[in-house]
Amino acid sequence: MALFLAEKEVEQLITMETAIEAVEGVMKEYALGTALNTPRERTRIQKGALHILQGSVESHGVFGYKAYTSTREGIRFLVYLYNAERGNLEAIVEANHMGMLRTGAVNGVAARWLSREDSATVGLFGAGWQANGQLSALCAVRPIRRAVVFDLNRERLVDFCRTNEEKLGIEVIPSHSAEETVQGQDIVTTITTAPDPLFSHELVETGMHINAAGSNALIRRELDEKTIRKCNIVAVDARDVAEKECGDLLPLIEKGRLHWKRTVELGDIIAGTVPGRRNTEEITLFESHGMGIQDLVLGATVLAAARERNLGTELPIGA
Repeated sequence: MALFLAEKEVEQLITMETAIEAVEGVMKEYALGTALNTPRERTRIQKGALHILQGSVESHGVFGYKAYTSTREGIRFLVYLYNAERGNLEAIVEANHMGMLRTGAVNGVAARWLSREDSATVGLFGAGWQANGQLSALCAVRPIRRAVVFDLNRERLVDFCRTNEEKLGIEVIPSHSAEETVQGQDIVTTITTAPDPLFSHELVETGMHINAAGSNALIRRELDEKTIRKCNIVAVDARDVAEKECGDLLPLIEKGRLHWKRTVELGDIIAGTVPGRRNTEEITLFESHGMGIQDLVLGATVLAAARERNLGTELPIGA
């Protein structure tokens, strides 16, 4: 019988550290061909949209998909896990919290492989729900001691800084400008829905690493073209995903100022088939859009932990 795992149970079963290790492993599997991913498909109607990411993860014996809807009422996430041998439904997992961890974890993995090892300061654009995972993941992979955060919603920004300072044990400072957020930082992360670039290329410094996580549609732009052209490495989680929805990169591709062959996939860096950061002077960029296999591997990890702890509700399906 299939197991249903609610948000409150998922929160008990997985940590950011576990999520980072799982995502790093599945990205390497993707590079080696033992994890298969299908880019996100979207069905749009007048009042909302259905989004589906799917794939298979051989090491965990699962295939399946994440489906989420976005309407005026909000966003609802579910991950469906199927046994790769029998084809039966093994679990349905509520995936709001898990998705936040996944989004943070993949950028944490990117920072582990592309940022300088001594990176200690962060400039963060965005103080919403997803930003919590971004900052937590960076603290898990680098010796972060200070974060400077910018958000247009001042009340939300102040609350975010206070909460994360207490939770992470680092200095988290509200910023008043893009300049204050970027200048002097080792890592800059963007997790917004901005339609226009958040900061100028003139602020980007030697040795900086940038995680761009919000530009997953042509109407969204977090980075200007000159920032991207300054980067020695432009990494994506998967080219076929970026080709469909990377609002930061697609304008440069269209103008012939960037070619997909110049980009690298994060899994190839992890697998050692292409180099990551080669020195402390390089400027590196990771464009993150999300892959179904990342959700599936976290779902499988949560399911295994739930079975060990006898959590979840059995459903009369999936035998």
